[in-house]
Amino acid sequence: MRRPLPPVARLEAIRILLAFAASKGFKLQQMDVKSAFLNVFIEEKVYVRQPPAASTVYKLRKALYGLKQGRRAWYARLKSFLLKCGFVMGSVDNTLFLLSRGGGTLIAQIYVDDIMFGGSSHALVFSFAEQMSREFEMSLMGELEFFLGLQIKQGPEGTFVH
Repeated sequence: MRRPLPPVARLEAIRILLAFAASKGFKLQQMDVKSAFLNVFIEEKVYVRQPPAASTVYKLRKALYGLKQGRRAWYARLKSFLLKCGFVMGSVDNTLFLLSRGGGTLIAQIYVDDIMFGGSSHALVFSFAEQMSREFEMSLMGELEFFLGLQIKQGPEGTFVH
């Protein structure tokens, strides 16, 4: 039986989040989890072989990029972490996570190992970035400028997508 691939954010969902964030005055940030798939163990038995000259076969313990099980295992690991942190997963979009804390709101959109997020307070945004950095090795943290081929410019006059 084939297991379905984990969800990935659709471009429409990303555009809706950009519009929502702009309407609420959220300054969106971005982060990338370095070597995300190496952060997870895979449940299935997967064996790999070296190039033809080698005769040894190895059993994989951790996921690799390009391995279907890797993306599924990574999504499960990240989802579990976010839920443990108090996020609620979107009922329609399983790549959208919402956190309500102390009267503030933080929203995060996941695309495999790329995360776009923003919130109603700098403290909430900073706290989330810190939590992620403690749990995973992060890179490309900062104001959202590029996401999945979209160039995004956020400023006082609005958010522009090219």
